[in-house]
Order: sequence, then C-alpha cells, then structure tokens
Amino acid sequence: MATATAPTSADDVNWPRVTREVADDLAADALARDRAGGPPFDEAARLREAGLPTLLTPPAPKEAGGADWRTACAAVKEIAAADGSIGELLAHHYVLAWSGRFLGSGDAAARFERRARSGRWLLAGGIDLPDGEGETGGGSGDDGAGPGLTLVSREGGAYVLNGRRRFDAGVAVADRLVVGARCTGTGDLLVVLADPAHPGVSADPAADRVGQRLSGGGTVGFDGVPVGAADVLGAVPRDDHAVAPFTALAPLALRLLRVHVALGVAEGALAEARDVSRAAQAARPPAAEGADPYLLLAYGELATAAHTAAAVVERATDALARGLLAGAALDVEGHADIAVLVAAAEAVTSRSAVHITTRVLELTDGAGFDRFWRNARVLTAHTSPARRLRDIGDHYLNGTLPRLAPL
Repeated sequence: MATATAPTSADDVNWPRVTREVADDLAADALARDRAGGPPFDEAARLREAGLPTLLTPPAPKEAGGADWRTACAAVKEIAAADGSIGELLAHHYVLAWSGRFLGSGDAAARFERRARSGRWLLAGGIDLPDGEGETGGGSGDDGAGPGLTLVSREGGAYVLNGRRRFDAGVAVADRLVVGARCTGTGDLLVVLADPAHPGVSADPAADRVGQRLSGGGTVGFDGVPVGAADVLGAVPRDDHAVAPFTALAPLALRLLRVHVALGVAEGALAEARDVSRAAQAARPPAAEGADPYLLLAYGELATAAHTAAAVVERATDALARGLLAGAALDVEGHADIAVLVAAAEAVTSRSAVHITTRVLELTDGAGFDRFWRNARVLTAHTSPARRLRDIGDHYLNGTLPRLAPL
C-alpha cells in the first residue's frame, strides 16, 4: 500500500497532489475492499497519514497550511471517484470540522480546531437544525436531538451523555463524535464532543448495506459518557426563525459535499469504463473495422451528462464558498440563493449519477462495475429530484425561502 505523505510546512502544501496520491492508493484495491465490506479502519488510517482530515483547519505556526472549501470539495470528489464510501466519510468529517464555527463562539471554535488538528481527528456524528416541520434525518427524532439523546448537567459546566442515535458515516473509526443532545435541565439543544473510546460508547455498524458499504454508518449508544465543559461546542436555536443564515449553511454544506461524492462516483465509473473499452479496442485484430459508432455515441452522451452535472455543481460550490466567507454578514436572501443552487446541483447530479452508472454496467458487461451503481443509488435514494425542483420552482415563482434541513 502506497500512502501519501502529509505536508510538513506551509511551503510544501499541495492538497491536490496529496489527494491524488490517496485516491490512486484507494482505487488500486477498491473492488476487493468493497467485496470484503467491514469497518473502514485501514481506509481511515490512509486519510490520517496523508493529513486530509486537517485540510480545513487553520495551521499552527510552522505547520502545513489549511485550505478553503473549494479545495475540500475537490478533495471529496476525487476520493469518491476512487471509493465513494470514503468520499462520504470525508464529506461528513469536513462539515463537522466546522461545527464550532457554525454553532459556537469564535473562541470555542478555535479551541476545538486546535485540538482536532493536533490529534488529526477524524470526526463523525450529526446535528439537526430545527426546520419548522419536524423533518429530521439520520435516524433522529423530531426535536433535532435524536431519539433519547440527552445531557444531564454536572458541576462546572460538565454533562453526562445518554441515548442512542444512527449516523450515516464513520461511527466505527472516528476519533471524536460530534452530536446534538437535549439538556434535561434547561431543554437546550447543545452540540458536544464525545470520545468513542470511552467504555460507555458502543457502536453497531450498519450491516448488509446495498451500497456505500465502507462509509462506516451505524448506530451509536451512549451510556453515562462524560462531556467536559471544553467539549461543549455551542447551542442550536430552538426554532428555525432563530437560526442565523450563516449557521443554516451547515446542512447545505453537507448536502453539497454529498453531491460531490455522487459526482465523483459517476466520474470514476465513467473513467474506469473508458479504460475497459480502450483495452477491448486495442485487443481487436488489426483487420477489424473501426470503432463502433454506437459505442462512441454512448460515451458522448455520458461524458456530456457528467460535464453538465459538473458545471451545475461548480456554480453551487462557488456560491457556498462565498457565503462561508461572508460569515455573519450573510443575510436571509443570500442563504436562499445558495440553497437554490445546492438544490439544483442535487437534482441534476442525482439523475446523472444513476444514469451514468447504469449505462456503464451495460457498456462493460457489469464486471466489477456494480459497486458504482450501488453507491450512486444509495447516495441519491433520499434526494428526490422532483422535490428539489418543486422547491426551486416555489422560490423562483413565489419567492418562498427554502426550508432548513438536518446536519
């Protein structure tokens, strides 16, 4: 296994090169690992060794420099092209790495990021923002804290965490879990860090997943898990009207990164299919007729679908990056514009990813390519293009602001 080397100083940071090396490493045994299944311990170690979990966190003096969200999105897409599951794992980590900025004070965010960078933490978990309609995701309950996920107050600002919740990625391999839990004393929904190595934490990986088998999703139980005052990252407002536009970018960031995962899966499938078709053409006898025009037509169609999705996703990525830079200055209308572009990226990419991975099965006789189709189906199963298009139309025609969604 060839592992990328993490940068050691700000002068030699080249995140595209680091990402490419990790992606090439993952691609070499992607099929075998998908067939084997199991928690992604080895894959998580490859990410840590390359330094990718620290990409978005500010550097300490004389350390490698952090990057921006465009770079993070590009990294997720390239990793996903090699292994969709690990791309999803990294996508969740990057959003959770900004939990302190989205939900806490500047000082709390800085302390959290210093700890995360120093330990090269890989994060998993989830937080639900109130959406006014009781819509939640990741197996959480209507109050946004998850079913029975509670915090009991202790002296000195400490708590004890109890309950169970399902998460989409990383439950077996995370260094820390970022979760939202309801304080039993005050009713506040707090965002806290939990150490999965504590004996009170138990993880039950999801078994027999159709696709994204190595993303490490599953259910986590918390039984008397201590949470120190320094592990409280912030509080979630009680209703959607109190959520700041910048805070409301958190679920949009996750949704867009998952779009990059789906696009990466589609582009990875198409690139591997092209290699197979080229090899088949090269093996033909010299006297054989020229390239099959229908094969050329098929690749022209699929390449165009991938280019179209990439263009829409790029526009949404630029808009999100600008919104994140705006910080507290972002207003409701600015958030709505970003939400519409993210919804458009979801609608276009979900259709393209399923179409491309389905056609690739036909072009290659399916040998080893079923994982791309399965991954695309799982990634897009809960993203209805019809719903996204309805929301876009409602905003365009009536000026209705998009609803918030869980993180």
